[in-house]
Amino acid sequence: MSKIQKFEDLVAWQKARELTQAIYAVTNIGAFSKDYSLRDQIRRASVSIMSNIAEGFGRGSMNEFHQFLVVSRASCAEVQSQLYVALDVGYIDQTTFKKLSDNANETARVISALRTSVDKQRK
Repeated sequence: MSKIQKFEDLVAWQKARELTQAIYAVTNIGAFSKDYSLRDQIRRASVSIMSNIAEGFGRGSMNEFHQFLVVSRASCAEVQSQLYVALDVGYIDQTTFKKLSDNANETARVISALRTSVDKQRK
């Protein structure tokens, strides 16, 4: 197995990118697009997931990478919480909520697995 040379090769970053694309798509339509506060917050949180993975990888230190993955995973939880708000106020339906929530959960799971791997390498 070859060593990962760039953050774009990380499955966690790829999953985060997919989630971000989906969040941007759903926040571009209907009433969601006009709720600037929630729209911008959920977008920032989703961008934070992929940005923290990239930045942590770029730091070149396993300790720092681990910490950035912790922050990235927390941003997944933030996205998930904001999806509940969007569902509760009627910006998204149950089907869309489930799809995005499942996507966020999968992203979080992959980040957690990467974090575990990084944690083993830094000891």
